[in-house]
Amino acid sequence: MARTRSFDPIAAVRAARTVFWDVGYEAASIPDLEAATGLSRSSIYNTFGSKRGLFDAAVQNYLDEVIRPRLSPLQVSEVAPEALIDYLNGLREAFTSLDSTAVANGCLLINTAGAPIAHEEPVAKVIAEYRAELHEAVSRGIAALGDRTDARVERAADIVTNLVIAGFALVRVDQAQAVNSIACALQVVEGAQADVRQVV
Repeated sequence: MARTRSFDPIAAVRAARTVFWDVGYEAASIPDLEAATGLSRSSIYNTFGSKRGLFDAAVQNYLDEVIRPRLSPLQVSEVAPEALIDYLNGLREAFTSLDSTAVANGCLLINTAGAPIAHEEPVAKVIAEYRAELHEAVSRGIAALGDRTDARVERAADIVTNLVIAGFALVRVDQAQAVNSIACALQVVEGAQADVRQVV
């Protein structure tokens, strides 16, 4: 007869996410993960298969609970014209706050992109898909501003997406430059708004 789990797997994944987000995959030891999750090594391996399986679950949880709620106003069927500016202002506020998780830890996926584990094809694929999802959301936000050609939307979306990624990459080591990166992204979007106003 199979034993019933006496713990909440989602809570365990969230706790592990905090460890991976703080120190990265390679530096996260099994004792660290045991302490954070309250699970034994055998429970971690029985439930998630391996440390890597727990990391994969933590990354998916990060996308679902941290990334996508912020992006959701840019992913609805009718994107509001102010949605992208609201998203960027939210990032700027998070980057400015000294006690925010963004300042302390940056972005789990951007951090992972610079780590050895990113050489593994499934991890590289998840990071590339995250960048594509961010770019698509930004594109939809720019398109919502009004009368713009596909080429102009794509060009502006490339710039804004790359500035957001740069901000996340910098925030743990140079908070001021990370904030400046988001300010530059806002200037790109505000310039796009000005272009539309001139047209209409």
